[in-house]
Amino acid sequence: MEPRYDTIGLNYADLRKPDHRIAAAIERELGTARTVLNIGAGAGSYEPTGREVTAVEPSIEMIRKRSASAAPVVQASAEDLPFEDNSFDAAMAVLTIHHWPDKQAGLCEVRRVTRGRIVILTFDPSERPWLTDYLPQLAALDETQMPAMSDYVRWLGPVRVEPLLVPHDCSDGFLYAYWQRPEAYLDPHVRSGSSSFWLLEGLNDELEKLSGDIQSGAWERSYGYLRDQDTYDAGYRLVISD
Repeated sequence: MEPRYDTIGLNYADLRKPDHRIAAAIERELGTARTVLNIGAGAGSYEPTGREVTAVEPSIEMIRKRSASAAPVVQASAEDLPFEDNSFDAAMAVLTIHHWPDKQAGLCEVRRVTRGRIVILTFDPSERPWLTDYLPQLAALDETQMPAMSDYVRWLGPVRVEPLLVPHDCSDGFLYAYWQRPEAYLDPHVRSGSSSFWLLEGLNDELEKLSGDIQSGAWERSYGYLRDQDTYDAGYRLVISD
């Protein structure tokens, strides 16, 4: 199967700039690990500095977007990692597991090659950010693509789950990053930075409703309280397995 990001990663350099606060949260959870495997590494977002990082990415187009200073990368999938058992102190996977064809097999592989902590940034599909009120298709897609939090326990054993609050000015344009900037979702260029929008069709009526509510003030009346918040729990979670 052709890696999805060979097609949809067109605007990632522009729209998916790592947010330093999210990077710091991931760094904290990696602890003192010296060697780190980054699975589904894409163009290299959130790869920690000062550590020996090895990246794994299936999409040749995303590999081509990696800078010359990025960590060395291997073209491979999570389900078939070309490494010996216990090769790395830690592993990380950032907003990628929903793209893995066999999530259980992929996580078993990650655990096989990791002797220490695994840090996963993912989304809890039971959560309902305000955007799903306008685009219920997103909630259905999240439930289809995203493992439930209980799945990580079944596949990895005991895990710790920490909320990853999204800053109001988040620089990384993932799906629910624009929670305080609703007008951003009306921009096709902005939407192109989220894989979910590539999978959904026929959203014209829903986006027109959002546009109308922004113009009329209806969005502000329902969600204006968000303007006073610095962060928002949009459902993103750090799942940590030791």
